[in-house]
Amino acid sequence: MASELSKSKKAWSVLIVSTLAFTVCFMVWMMFGVIGIPIKKMLNLNATEFGLLAATPVLTGSLIRVPLGIWTDRYGGRIVMAILMAATVPAIWLMSYATAYWHFLVIGLFVGLAGGSFSVGTPYVARWFPKNRQGMAMGVYGAGNSGAAVNKFVAPVLLVAFGWAMVPQVYAVIMLGALVLFWLFSHSDPSHRVPSHVKFSDQLKSLKDPKVLKYCQYYSIVFGGYVALSLWMVQYYVGEFGLDIRLAALLAACFSLPGGVLRAVGGVLSDKYGAHSVTWWVMWVSWVCLFLLSYPQTDLTVMTVNGPSTFHIGLNVYAFTALMAILGVAFAFGKASVFKYISDDYGANIGAISGIVGLAGGLGGFVLPIIFGALMDLTGIRSSAFMLMYGVVWVSLIWMYWTEVRRTEVMGRNAVGAQA
Repeated sequence: MASELSKSKKAWSVLIVSTLAFTVCFMVWMMFGVIGIPIKKMLNLNATEFGLLAATPVLTGSLIRVPLGIWTDRYGGRIVMAILMAATVPAIWLMSYATAYWHFLVIGLFVGLAGGSFSVGTPYVARWFPKNRQGMAMGVYGAGNSGAAVNKFVAPVLLVAFGWAMVPQVYAVIMLGALVLFWLFSHSDPSHRVPSHVKFSDQLKSLKDPKVLKYCQYYSIVFGGYVALSLWMVQYYVGEFGLDIRLAALLAACFSLPGGVLRAVGGVLSDKYGAHSVTWWVMWVSWVCLFLLSYPQTDLTVMTVNGPSTFHIGLNVYAFTALMAILGVAFAFGKASVFKYISDDYGANIGAISGIVGLAGGLGGFVLPIIFGALMDLTGIRSSAFMLMYGVVWVSLIWMYWTEVRRTEVMGRNAVGAQA
């Protein structure tokens, strides 16, 4: 009994301190979403160049996810997470001394290592909990995505008061403090590691499963879209609605905050109702929101019997923010439900599978801001970003219907997870 109580305390300690560390890592990862705006003005960047600047850290954080997930299986999450966090501190500090566009891109690649923390913490915290509570554990840890919202609260204040260069310096100190706390209050359990005789190639064999590709596609929306829009929204509010950067960041947090914090709720719902049911409804809610968000500001002139009459069609800032908040909630639930799929199907290989799915999501977060910028440069329509996302969600809905929905009862007594 005492042993079980001690293990439970360690599990919750690991979950809490890991979530704190991931929140800080995500805050750093999303740094360009705010400081990129004055940098864009300083360097006279176009929308495509801004998209590349904002997305550069996401690239490294995505590409490193697979090896980090595998190393976590083999060496344990505590040591891998600590080394990863320590490696980012010098790069974050150096960001404040960058002056040329290529400086920001190169240093951003090293800062982006912080984004790989997701593939370390997910298997690390999951293995401390029983299978029927792993969705909750991964959801709570994933709530560290709210670091994107924390960035929108902290960075604008520092930027306005001291200039953009102060932001990376403060973030470097915060990362160092989070590293110390993580090391002091986290624990290690050798039984959670994959046996030493298992080779990397053995761990990767399950990646040939077509289900993994499907989970990658889902995650490229709910996580990749979340990252991309978190990076894009502050400058969208500034350009579309003419808001001050502080107010723009505050409203953008209405998407980022629920998109991170409520991931834990999505984990609980996935444990109760099943990953499939939650993901199916997430995709439909996202589809509706993105359809409405896609419509550009339009003046429609209609010839009436009394002559031409003009009507304005478009979302005002309040309706836009409300839809973004709903989309953030949907993405939060979806991020948790996709990883519930993984813990259900690949319990013995969570690290490697979460790494490859996380890679797909991260690459979505890297590619989408660049395409957002290119579309805006080509069309001049800011809402083209949502048009693109709307099309991508269509792909997931069709794929999910043909592979899952046709064979599964989503509602009613026999729905997946209804007996749980």
